[in-house]
Amino acid sequence: MNENVQNYPGYAGGGAVTAERNRVLRNTYWLLALSMVPTVLGAWVGMAIQLNRIMTPGIGLMVFLAGAFGFMFAIEKTKNSAAGVPVLLAFTFFMGLMLSRMLAVVLGMSNGASIVMMAFASTGGVFLAMATLSTIIKRDLSGIARFMFIGMIVVFVAGIASFFIQSSALSITLALLVSVIFSFFIMYDLKRVRDGEETNYISATLGVYLSIYNVFQSLLMLFGIGGGGDD
Repeated sequence: MNENVQNYPGYAGGGAVTAERNRVLRNTYWLLALSMVPTVLGAWVGMAIQLNRIMTPGIGLMVFLAGAFGFMFAIEKTKNSAAGVPVLLAFTFFMGLMLSRMLAVVLGMSNGASIVMMAFASTGGVFLAMATLSTIIKRDLSGIARFMFIGMIVVFVAGIASFFIQSSALSITLALLVSVIFSFFIMYDLKRVRDGEETNYISATLGVYLSIYNVFQSLLMLFGIGGGGDD
């Protein structure tokens, strides 16, 4: 039967379809909120053990890439099993550890705490705005998403290149692009859940979490470069 007919409010199964989509969206929001706990814990542990001093930038990049892609592969393999949620939460703890290196640098600035709070509040505002837009926008965003995905790949490659180039101008440009691209992906991923295109809440949570993480990190970099001051 045609999917558009199934989703029509008057169709007998329409209520069940809507209920299932709401269930996935609700679980996504709950798991997303839960994932922030190990992220904060990981960041605290990373700063407590001074991970930014233990790990050189080169080693840090390799550990981050290997760990992130390894965890994402594991999440994809376990998303339909009982192990899916623990693996996702372990991943968010790892991401918190990696984030601790930047947090340690920013908090070492005279106004570091205010920069972190400003980045946190701004990220929350972005998430709220994108979540709201996901309920308002009705058009198909797949075409724009393909364009944004290409932009994400370009930014990823340029980000690795900036590790060797060490240019403040390039870092600022990349941070701006990352904040815009991943803000869009927050809206896009949530809309996919609302439209019934994503039916696994673990996969949905992973996508939204990564977008929020990248938006926060890019804003932290922008505010740190723009308003940071050393003691």
